[in-house]
Amino acid sequence: MPRVYLGLGSNLEDRRNNLLSAIGLLAQIEGVVVKDCSSIYETDPLGYLDQPAFLNMVVEIETSLPPLDLLDRCQEIERKLGRKPTVRWGPRTIDLDLLLYGEEKYEGERLTIPHPRLTERAFVVIPLQELGLDSLPGLGMATRELGEKLQRSQRIYLHTPKSEVKCLCWAVFSGSCTGK
Repeated sequence: MPRVYLGLGSNLEDRRNNLLSAIGLLAQIEGVVVKDCSSIYETDPLGYLDQPAFLNMVVEIETSLPPLDLLDRCQEIERKLGRKPTVRWGPRTIDLDLLLYGEEKYEGERLTIPHPRLTERAFVVIPLQELGLDSLPGLGMATRELGEKLQRSQRIYLHTPKSEVKCLCWAVFSGSCTGK
């Protein structure tokens, strides 16, 4: 099964709980195994700026689901956790983005893999590096250099260390986040 990476973000209500709840719901999907979770980072919004700061993280999964089916399941989780349509890049209880799906490239009406703005976002590049990606599959870019470059123009602070995130996953979801 391919290594798949999902970006999670929240800037409304209980942001950290929203992220953890999304991980728990991901772990309940048949054909999905949550393998690892990054630290949680606090970041300023990009695009639409008149909104609260985000908490962001990346989750590594293995899945037997094809990309569009996985996208559908992610959007179901967003709806379950109260995401409502707003302005583009606006405030949300939860956002799940399919960042990478193994080495696969995909371009369709509803989905592009690798995520089209992945290389512009410190809040996904830094967690991907933390999860052991030295380069971005399909893009040939080193995560360390790209992360350093993005940090010069984007505010990103460690909110919850990876070790604590893993403990919370274990405690809240009875081991659904297996880690490495």
